Amino acid sequence: MTRIEADWIRDPALQTILAALSAAGEEARVVGGAIRNTLMGREITDVDVATTTTPAETIARVEAAGLRAVPTGVEHGTVTVVADGRPFEVTTLRRDVETDGRHARVLFGRDWGADAARRDFTINALYCDAGGEILDLVGGLADIESGTLRFIGDAGHRIEEDYLRILRFFRFFAWYGRGRPDGEGLRASSRLKEGLDRLSAERIWNELRKLLGAPDPARALLWMRQAGVLSRVLPESEKWGIDAIHGFVETERLYGWAPDPIRRLEAIVPPDAARLRDMASRLRLSNLDRDRLVAWAMTDAPASESDAAFRARLYLGDREALVDRLSLALNSERTAAAQSPDRLPQVALLAGRRDAAAAFAPPAFPVSGHDLADAGVAPGPDIGRTLDRLKRSFAESGFVLDRDALLKLV
Repeated sequence: MTRIEADWIRDPALQTILAALSAAGEEARVVGGAIRNTLMGREITDVDVATTTTPAETIARVEAAGLRAVPTGVEHGTVTVVADGRPFEVTTLRRDVETDGRHARVLFGRDWGADAARRDFTINALYCDAGGEILDLVGGLADIESGTLRFIGDAGHRIEEDYLRILRFFRFFAWYGRGRPDGEGLRASSRLKEGLDRLSAERIWNELRKLLGAPDPARALLWMRQAGVLSRVLPESEKWGIDAIHGFVETERLYGWAPDPIRRLEAIVPPDAARLRDMASRLRLSNLDRDRLVAWAMTDAPASESDAAFRARLYLGDREALVDRLSLALNSERTAAAQSPDRLPQVALLAGRRDAAAAFAPPAFPVSGHDLADAGVAPGPDIGRTLDRLKRSFAESGFVLDRDALLKLV
């Protein structure tokens, strides 16, 4: 018998929910990620509950216990229960009776085995009761122990139920897998990859972003390329920089940078503003992410740039784009320096500038348009052009020129 020993299982709010749903012949257990992450020593972000009660009965019972119930997905058996100000997703046991590769029609039930069998991966189909005792019906505990990400049942059938599971296979492998991906899952993902074309752009990008946010997505991305999946959803990466991702993750670790999905995406796609706009449109990226990618593509980090010119670009340009460009340039120089130690000074220069850009807080510019008008500059475009020129002088001076010194330059 395996038992969970964790603070979250003793949470009074969770215990209230489990008690309300387990009375009078019914059963309720925690399911999925909270158990998996606890056993693997990972952070717990939310706690989900599976129950034999129907959605209507779930709502009645938790409201009788003084909790709030929100019918967020009752057609699929899901009710969000708010306890102690926190949401818990509670879902009735179910099995799929009809799937089309994107959606499923479900039938509610009371069979824990049937509920486990309809889930995607063995490590996601573990249950535990209010005392923490784990119910494992699909071999999930052994797969957690070995770091194996494995579909429940036939991998091809699981994928055909929802083609998004191809991307989830690689995403969960990036987060939880060790060694090589499961062979059956890899072959099924490659064979059925055309099914990804049936998915919405939002679902695809959501999975890609989560994959890119893994501690080290390099192995998963390389296997995605090997299976022909990566070029299916991200053709911009084809014949480009996918092989650089491993070194980039190492650079992140060396310099203590937090994982950044967008910057990692930049590491594997070409800095072509037009192609990136098309990619952002196809994947329905947010305007913020699109603009960041395009700004990165249009920014450079010349090795011969003087300190004064660098300060001016940092002050006048897009700081985030410059940080992105310097991060990738630094990674390239580190890779080259492994074979040519004479490039180490350039590595140090880029590292210093990258740190300076990341920490930069622009100082207040001491001259206003009114100051220029008082100094005799004609109203209109001349004031804007003069302000731009003075801001460049201000930056190139190391931000030491004061108002009077700048006005003397007019």
